Amino acid sequence: MRSEAGSPELLPWAPDTRGLLEDNWVQELAYGPVHRLPPEGQLRKAQLGPRAPARELGRREVLPGQQGEGLGAWPRRWGRGSGRGRGRGGAQPAAPAPRAPPAHLSVSASAAVNKVLARRKRKRKRRVSMAAAAAAGPVLWRRLLGLLPGRPGLAALLGRLSDRLGRNRDRRRRRSPWLLLAPLLSPAVPQVTSPPCCLCPEGVHRFQWIRNLVPEFGVSSSHVRVLASPAEFFELMKGQIKVAKRRVVMASLYLGTGPLEQELVDCLESTLEKSLQAKFPSDLKVSILLDFTRGSRGRKNSRTMLLPLLQRFPEQVRVSLFHTPNLRGLLRLLIPERFNETIGLQHIKVYLFDNNIILSGANLSDSYFTNRQDRYVFLQDCPEIADFFTELVDAVGDVSLQLQGDDTVQVVEGMVHPYKGDRAAYCRAANKRVMDVINSARARQQVLHAQTFHGDSLLTQEDAAAAGDRRPAPDTWIYPLIQMKPFEIQIDEIVTETLLTEAERGAKVYLTTGYFNLTQAYMDLVLGTRAEYQILLASPEVNGFFGAKGVAGAIPAAYVHIERQFYREVCSLGQQERVQLQEYWRRGWTFHAKGLWLYLAGSSLPCLTLIGSPNFGYRSVHRDLEAQIAIVTESRALQQQLHQEQEQLYLRSGVVSSSTFEQPSRQVKLWVKMVTPLIKNFF
Repeated sequence: MRSEAGSPELLPWAPDTRGLLEDNWVQELAYGPVHRLPPEGQLRKAQLGPRAPARELGRREVLPGQQGEGLGAWPRRWGRGSGRGRGRGGAQPAAPAPRAPPAHLSVSASAAVNKVLARRKRKRKRRVSMAAAAAAGPVLWRRLLGLLPGRPGLAALLGRLSDRLGRNRDRRRRRSPWLLLAPLLSPAVPQVTSPPCCLCPEGVHRFQWIRNLVPEFGVSSSHVRVLASPAEFFELMKGQIKVAKRRVVMASLYLGTGPLEQELVDCLESTLEKSLQAKFPSDLKVSILLDFTRGSRGRKNSRTMLLPLLQRFPEQVRVSLFHTPNLRGLLRLLIPERFNETIGLQHIKVYLFDNNIILSGANLSDSYFTNRQDRYVFLQDCPEIADFFTELVDAVGDVSLQLQGDDTVQVVEGMVHPYKGDRAAYCRAANKRVMDVINSARARQQVLHAQTFHGDSLLTQEDAAAAGDRRPAPDTWIYPLIQMKPFEIQIDEIVTETLLTEAERGAKVYLTTGYFNLTQAYMDLVLGTRAEYQILLASPEVNGFFGAKGVAGAIPAAYVHIERQFYREVCSLGQQERVQLQEYWRRGWTFHAKGLWLYLAGSSLPCLTLIGSPNFGYRSVHRDLEAQIAIVTESRALQQQLHQEQEQLYLRSGVVSSSTFEQPSRQVKLWVKMVTPLIKNFF
C-alpha cells in the first residue's frame, strides 16, 4: 500500500513501529554471538545491557534523543585487523570511525528488548550472589546432609531444592511493587518510520521484527483454519493420515495405549500397506518423535504401541525418543519412574501430513481426542512451513535415541549420547543441529521472498502489469518460535517477553494456560505493563491432575496456592480492573489450552495469536523442548475465527475474586503450601 506521494503507508492497525534491529544484534539476544565478517572488519562481541561498565561496552555512539546505554546506544563495534579488544599493557589501536546505526532501527522495539536484556543481567548478578550464599549455608542444613551417607545424588537433589527455596525468598524480599509501575511513568519513546524491508514497504505490520530471529512464512488466510473440539482434531488427523502420500511427521509428548490410540496406529499401518501395494509404490516415510521417559512409563507404553510398525516397516518408519541431558548419573538412578519426567521433556506437538500441518498443545492420547479441551490450528497446503517442521523434528530426532525393533534404543552414529556422554558436548551438537535448521530456513525464505515479489524489479511498470503477479501477496504471516533452554535456544522466550513488554495502553491480552505457574519475568511484565490482561486458567476440578493418586493428587491444590499468591499481588497493587483471572470449568472435561491473543488498542478483533506447546511456566522456559507459532494476520475473516475461538473458551469461565478462595474446594493444606515453593519449578 502506498500513499499518493509514493511513500509507504501503514496498515490501519499497524502503528509506525516497522523495524527492530540489524539481524546480528537480534540473533545475539536469542542464541549467542553471530560469527560473520562485515566488510569493514570482524565483529567484536560486547556485553549489552543498561548500566553496563565501560570496560564491557567499549566506546559507544548514542543515537540522537536517547540517554543511557543498552541497544539504544550504538557501540563502535567495527574495527580492522583481528577485531579484538585492547590488551593489558599493550599499545592501544587508533579508535575507528563511528558507525552509524541502521536506517531501519525501531527505537520502540529496541527499547523493549533493552528491558529483556536488563532483566537478564540482573539475573546473572543474582546467581553469583546466590552461589556465594550457598557456599556458606547454615550449619543445620549441612548436618542434615551429613545424615545421608552413601546417597550423594539425593543429597545433591535436596541441596538444589534448598537453594531454590532460598532464592525465591530473597527474590520476594528484594522486589518492590513500586518498580512494577515504572512502565506507566516512562515517557513514550519516539518511533522510527523506515520500513524493515527496503524492497518491500507494502503490507508492513508492526510484528515484522520477529523475522530477524526466525523464518517468516507469508500465506493466504484461506489456508488457515482454527479447530474447535478434540473430536474434530482426532477425525482430521485420521483423515490426513489416510490420504498422505509422501510423509507423516508426528511430534508429541507421548502416545497413549487405549483403543483410540490404537485406531490411530492402525491408520498408519493401513496407509503404509497401501503405499507398498500401489501400482506405483510411493516413498511414504513416517517419523514419530516422543519423549523417552514419558513414552517408556509402564509395561504397556508408547514404545510397545509402535513396535509392530517398526518391525513390519523398518525402512519407512522412524521412532525417536528424546532423553533430556539433565537426567543423568546418580540422579537418573535415584529418581523413580514418573517423577523423572519433572527434570525435562520433549514437549513439542506437531502433526504433519504431506504439506498440511496441525499445530496444537494436545498429545496423542484418548482424553485429548474426547473431553480434554485444547487449541488447534490447521495449515493447509503450506509446503515451506511443512518442510521447516519436518527438518526441525528430524533435527531433534537426530539427537534423540532411536527405537529398534527389539525394543532397545541406539544413538545415531557419530552423535554424543544424551546421558552417558559429555553433557556440554551433547548440548553444543544439539544447538548446532537445530540452529542450522532455523538459519537455513530463514535464508531460504528471504531468497523466496525476493524472487517472488522482487524478481521483476528491472521491468517497467507496464511490463510488470502485463505479466501479472506470480503469487498473490500474503495477508497472514507465520513465525515458528522455538524454545530449547537445555540447548541455549531461547527464541520463544525473547519474542514472548518483547510482545508483553510492547503491549500498549488500551491493548487487550487474553492469555490462557492449563497450568498457571508463570515465570517471574512474565508475572512482572503482566503486572508492570499498560495493557489489560484476562488470564484463563483451569479450575481445580478440570486440572489434569485432579483425582490423581499419591503426591500428584495434591498438584491442583498447589496451583490454587500459586493462583492465590498472584491474585493477592494483583490486589496489593490495585490492578484488579486491569489484570483479571478467570477459571475454566466444564462438567466431565479437563482443560489444557494454552496460548495468547493480542487485541490492539481500539480493535475488537485480534491481530496476533500464539499457539503451540508452551505453558508460559518455568518448565516451558527452562526445562522442556517447546515450539509454537505466532500468527499475524490482517485478514478480517481469520481474525474473526481467532476471536470466536477465544470467546468460546472464555464463555465457560468465571471471574476469580477473593470469595473464590473461601470455597471449601480451595482450602490448601499446610504441607502443600510449604512444599510448593520447593517443587513449583518441576511441574
